[in-house]
Amino acid sequence: MAEAPASQTLSRGIRILEILSDERGPLSIDEIAARLGVHRSIAYRLLRTLEDHGLVGRDAAGLVALGPRMAALAAGVAHDLQAEALPELTAVANELGMTCFLAVLDGEECITLASVEPRHAVASVAQRPGARHPVTVGAPGKAILAQLAEAEWPAATPELQDAVAAARLAGYATSHDEVIPTVQSVAVPLALRGQRPAAIAVVHVTTDRTDAEIAGRLQRTAGTIREALGA
Repeated sequence: MAEAPASQTLSRGIRILEILSDERGPLSIDEIAARLGVHRSIAYRLLRTLEDHGLVGRDAAGLVALGPRMAALAAGVAHDLQAEALPELTAVANELGMTCFLAVLDGEECITLASVEPRHAVASVAQRPGARHPVTVGAPGKAILAQLAEAEWPAATPELQDAVAAARLAGYATSHDEVIPTVQSVAVPLALRGQRPAAIAVVHVTTDRTDAEIAGRLQRTAGTIREALGA
């Protein structure tokens, strides 16, 4: 049987949600149309449909951002994992004064499933749920790749091979300026039976703590989550 053609309208609607998820603020309809590569009228019709379902919303100035319904949908993804992880992420964030998050493998990308910013911190780095980047960059991506055979990687450069090998040996991965300029990250693998490869990570700009010290705290957190999920 011939493969059915993909729905262009559905694909564009999903792409709008991805564009808005990657942004750190709302966008105008013209900006969305430009990034989508369509006429403003097409973008407007797509946004109206998404708005009717509560997936996007517009403020008084007409700028568009993800809507509250997206949060409800996201909460249903790996619900048990999120439920067990959130209290642990909160404890790490407040203890280290860093944003702590749970990342999972999604195709060839690393996507943030849950994130907690520290309650009392002079400055912290935002890492919103839904944020994504190639799994081949950043500490969480390396921690995830460390759980996979190289044949399963989307790409394998000598530099990446060396970084993942080092992460396997140390039990944790690090990154500096790879995903966000000036931002550092430390991540540990979170291998769960029956779940996609995941990682627990923190992001920060500067700290007096060593990477090994941070990783040790994250490893204890990963162990607690695995025990709670019976994995």
